[in-house]
Amino acid sequence: MDRTESQMLIIFGASGDLTARKLIPALYNLHCGGHLPKNFLVLGVSRSPLSDKDFRNKVALESSYLEDENQKGNSDHLSNFSEKLFYHDIGNSYEDSYESLAERVKGLNSEFKTAYNFIFYLSTPPNIYEVIAKNLSEQGLTQQKKGWKRMIVEKPFGYDLASAKELNNSLHKYFNEEQIFRIDHYLGKETVQNLLVTRFANSIFEPLWNRNYIQHVEITNAESVGVEKRGGYYDSSGALRDMFQNHLLQIVSLVVMEPPIGAKAEEIRNEKVKALKSLRILTDHKSLNENTIRGQYLSADINGDKVKGYREEDGVNPDSTTETYVAIKFFVDNWRWKDVPFYVRTAKRMPTKVTEIVIHFKPPHHRIFTDSGMFNKDNKLIIRIQPDEGILIKFGVKVPGQGFKVERANLDFYYDSLAETNLMAAYERLLLDAMQGDATLYARADEVEAAWEFVDPILNFWKTSKDSMIYGYSAGVWGPQNADDLLEGDNTWRNPGSNLADDPGFCVIK
Repeated sequence: MDRTESQMLIIFGASGDLTARKLIPALYNLHCGGHLPKNFLVLGVSRSPLSDKDFRNKVALESSYLEDENQKGNSDHLSNFSEKLFYHDIGNSYEDSYESLAERVKGLNSEFKTAYNFIFYLSTPPNIYEVIAKNLSEQGLTQQKKGWKRMIVEKPFGYDLASAKELNNSLHKYFNEEQIFRIDHYLGKETVQNLLVTRFANSIFEPLWNRNYIQHVEITNAESVGVEKRGGYYDSSGALRDMFQNHLLQIVSLVVMEPPIGAKAEEIRNEKVKALKSLRILTDHKSLNENTIRGQYLSADINGDKVKGYREEDGVNPDSTTETYVAIKFFVDNWRWKDVPFYVRTAKRMPTKVTEIVIHFKPPHHRIFTDSGMFNKDNKLIIRIQPDEGILIKFGVKVPGQGFKVERANLDFYYDSLAETNLMAAYERLLLDAMQGDATLYARADEVEAAWEFVDPILNFWKTSKDSMIYGYSAGVWGPQNADDLLEGDNTWRNPGSNLADDPGFCVIK
């Protein structure tokens, strides 16, 4: 493990849900695993009038997200960790002077010897990122004469291409690009990271990873829940912005990218940017209309319970045309992937929660078992990101007995079989990487903008074209039937279950 230097993590928006739900539990687990430096502390900054004690109780000692630790008898361990947590009331507005904050930071730095190494975590709306960065700069807190300074920002990284560029430019006024860490928790998942290892550390896969052997690629991200308490936010965002533009295009870039010259952050990120820039942008009316499907879930009865339709959710406009389902077909314009279709979909109120990548291989050029009832199903490599994380290969084997009857068999690997390995949660891995200055799993400015360049024409088409339809689908099914029309020939979506090895189409609704 790289050395983690003494440092202070300063969280803006610390009284919000993300800090208690994700950040503090992740830091606590890093503390328990011995990954935090001896001289480390967290300073929460927000507009809520809290004391240090109040903050510690809220996010740690009395937090429902860490209550299991007390029940396990780890209260002393949790208490020791909570002593690293401090709080500063910023006042009525993030635009006010940061003089008192600067004094608090400098005082804590001297007391706990954090070597002027600061990470500023912005768990706030993006429209005040520049305000915070500007005020920090005016107080000299961004200067790197003593110690390093880094900034972590949460998605969304813009609302469209123009706003993404504006956001990047505003941050670059006060921080260099190498100081900015744009967090995407999907990149913190072990199975997403394992894509690189699966491809580039195994000679059985990489030689086949091209148009000569792959028929098509399918990526599914399904959630069984609706918008829950995020109706107001979601109605101004939608599935394309909320999931596809960031999480799913990050996965696409890892599938598509060329081998990097090495495993350093910039070497990998350079290839991801090239991959995103190679996506064929849908620009004309015909291609946009034929290759994009959007839908919205309708009310339904699931296991005897009445489920609301999207337009009935709290905070949602009753006439909303915001999509909760997106399916897109596209191509990649380079040698490796020429004429290989990619099918990517994401949705809410699906039968189950699942995210997976399916590589569909081409059949043998010459079939020799066609007269023996040989199955005509393609070979598949399935990389399950969540849940039941693992890798599954589907291939044909001979059934014992007379003749050459062939059935499909599974060759599988599950991450939970590595019982001796304590897998880090996404935020644990990403926070530790930022602490160590490793930006491999963080998005770069040109990476974000390349993703928006692909998404922008789709958003504009949906907004302006009368031909752009939004289709309804009952909650608990695999989306609108029209989405099946995207797939060429006899191909169908693999509708997976919660278990990796479930046959397509089988799923226990949960």
